[in-house]
Amino acid sequence: MGKGFASYLAMKTGPEAGDASAAAQALIDADLRDVGVAARKLANHAFVLGGGLGFGTSLLKWFAFAAAVYLLILDRTNWKTNMMTALLVPYVFFTLPHLLFSLIRGEVGKWIAIVVVILRLFFPRHFPDWLEMPGSIILLTAVAPSLFADTLRDHLVGTFVCLVIGCYLLSEHIKASGGFKNAFRKGNGVSNSIGILLLFIYPVWALVLAFI
Repeated sequence: MGKGFASYLAMKTGPEAGDASAAAQALIDADLRDVGVAARKLANHAFVLGGGLGFGTSLLKWFAFAAAVYLLILDRTNWKTNMMTALLVPYVFFTLPHLLFSLIRGEVGKWIAIVVVILRLFFPRHFPDWLEMPGSIILLTAVAPSLFADTLRDHLVGTFVCLVIGCYLLSEHIKASGGFKNAFRKGNGVSNSIGILLLFIYPVWALVLAFI
């Protein structure tokens, strides 16, 4: 009985056990490498099917545009501050998705712009305050020279403008809230802070792609 138990322990702790352990570890490493290769292939296929990195940039531009519109809505409802929220107008101009931008640059946008101008000039009492910012965006988009509309919008200059606007609004919001922690605790600070932080996703991503 003692000899049998000693032989069993020798099998468990001897060179054969070490070889088995090394073989099992090698097998696990090989499986992990296969999983990594499969993940890289999946990512590559996703980029190909989605149009590559350009698809990600367009998607993030939509998110940034939606965040700017969200902040504009907050500004006209319950986010009353002394910040220059009018800076969201050029931000929306630079992040406006191409489909909407082409629509506003066409005849539809021109007709909307002229209606806005007529209402503002001749019927100011019937011109609601909440329409001022959207009207400014439509006017800016419809009449912007080709230098801004066709060149700077898709250039690093436009990206830097968006980044500077986001930095300014974030710093002013933190100051108005009394500190970084209060910006995420006070009243509607959480929703406002998240909306401002979302302004960074497109310009940061676009700059990363430009410099890699």
